[in-house]
Amino acid sequence: MTDNQVLLVGAGPMAVAYAKVLQAHGIAPVTVGRGAKSAAAFRAETGLEASQGGLEAWLAAGRPVPGRAIVAVGEKWIGKATRSLIDAGVGSILVEKPGGLDPADIRAVAARAAERRAEVFVGYNRRFYASVDAARRLIAEDGGATSFNFEFTEWGHVIAPLEKEEGVKAQWFLANSTHVIDLAFHLGGAPAEIACFTAGGVDWHPSATVFAGAGRTAAGALFSYQANWQAPGRWGAEILTRKRRFIFRPLEKLQVQNLGSVAIEPVAIDDALDQQFKPGLHRQVGAFLARDAAVLPTIAGQVAMLAWYEKIRDGGKAA
Repeated sequence: MTDNQVLLVGAGPMAVAYAKVLQAHGIAPVTVGRGAKSAAAFRAETGLEASQGGLEAWLAAGRPVPGRAIVAVGEKWIGKATRSLIDAGVGSILVEKPGGLDPADIRAVAARAAERRAEVFVGYNRRFYASVDAARRLIAEDGGATSFNFEFTEWGHVIAPLEKEEGVKAQWFLANSTHVIDLAFHLGGAPAEIACFTAGGVDWHPSATVFAGAGRTAAGALFSYQANWQAPGRWGAEILTRKRRFIFRPLEKLQVQNLGSVAIEPVAIDDALDQQFKPGLHRQVGAFLARDAAVLPTIAGQVAMLAWYEKIRDGGKAA
């Protein structure tokens, strides 16, 4: 076991983004991919080599295993890869959101991590946007959120023709929409009660395509949400305090409306790192390397949120 290296599992576009950030942190990752095509593309983008054949073969070869790893494989395989790393003795793992293919997969990762006492963090990079970092400070300055709302509309007409592995698009809400939901609850507070409604559904996501609901956080802030995957829309969130309304639309930008004014003004942020790298990723990896869970969610925290996500997805029908 080597603790001064990072094992990067995957050689696709997300792994390329992680590799560039790791290099900026002074780390040349040990990278494991599957096919020759992705390994060649990875080398062209990063200048780094990627082993071929997949993680299981790489582990079976008996090579020294780094003590830290980042899992950036396809959605269907992130849970399995993370459990394999835990079984191999890797003690600190950053896995791409949402931490598994579906709720059962995520819970299995959390159980294995608890059993082996491994640290597993979940990569919700929106938490690390410069816009969010600035808002977090300003919201605290105002005394916290009193209410908030968010929208997680997905462009169904774009998603429908995408070629994905079997079962992946059926989990689109969990794999993609929770980016926004996680961010809203991160800034506004964790839910304590919720009423959820759903409608619609399509072949690739039969559970629902229209979502609406409202609730209350543990701290007493009220919230509401909506999304319609068969209508125009976009991701967005608004966090309200006693003094200001903070608007994320798009999420990378921060705007503010002050009490007593109808003007909506941009907030100056230092987003140089978000411009240079995939937004949020540099700060996220920095937190992972420092084992700093102040903002970076853990797999246990993700499991705690799953029941709420399932209710939103299923219109309150989840157990």
